[in-house]
Amino acid sequence: MHVNAVRAVGLFVGAGVLVVAGGWLLGAAAGAQFGLALVVCAGILVHLFGDTLALRAMRAHPVSEIEQPELYRVVRELATAARQPMPRLYLSRVRSPNAFATGRNPRRAAVCCTTGLLRTLNEDELRGVLSHELAHIRSHDTVISSVAATLAGLIAALTLVTFLLPLGESEETDMPNLLGGLLLALLAPLAAVVVHCGVGRHREFRADEEAARLTGDPESLASALRKLEAGARTHPLPQNRSLFAAAHLMTANPFPHGVGRLFSAHPPVAERVRRLRGLRRGWDLG
Repeated sequence: MHVNAVRAVGLFVGAGVLVVAGGWLLGAAAGAQFGLALVVCAGILVHLFGDTLALRAMRAHPVSEIEQPELYRVVRELATAARQPMPRLYLSRVRSPNAFATGRNPRRAAVCCTTGLLRTLNEDELRGVLSHELAHIRSHDTVISSVAATLAGLIAALTLVTFLLPLGESEETDMPNLLGGLLLALLAPLAAVVVHCGVGRHREFRADEEAARLTGDPESLASALRKLEAGARTHPLPQNRSLFAAAHLMTANPFPHGVGRLFSAHPPVAERVRRLRGLRRGWDLG
């Protein structure tokens, strides 16, 4: 079993224990049962739909080679150079420039681009971004990312349903439910930190470096990252729960402001650019 698959199992189990324990604190046995039911549902979602939840959240649709011949050409060239299977290609019709990869393994992988990405980047920059996503697929990062996306969605669902379900045992006052909602609002950021620990920012640095080595052009990827950061400010994604859960999958953080920043697992773009330029200087000196 790949190391990222083991990490994905550990992340899910750890977060599941946290959810059940939080349910017990909020509603004793009834709360623990409710938390356990959510964990079981999350496990089913991960198994059946973990690699498509992000695609659904972005309202992405598969595209054929007839629709996007240039995109297919670039991805096929990169996948051949990297000696990995050609992923399925999806397109999300949003203005914010970004991309992400998902899938249980390289043979079931998919890469999604936004229309904003295709409009914003030139071909060299696009090659850099797509190489970055192919590097995530090759390293099996998409396995743990799918689990993290489902868990982030579970966190958001808990934040919503706590205000609707009577988890407290007292029927004379709404104070237990109000307190439960406040406690859960405090627990959500903690659970988001657990997701961050599972995903890790180092994977972005590694994917950047592997992409630069595949294309031989770290500067184009650095330029693309700066454009993605600027595009996220100009055309931010809607601040909704389903997109929060998919934020860490993106090439660059799609939520520069607001609550969505909690669910981002990206290093600062400036640091990524600095490392890519350092890589180029190292090559030149070599």
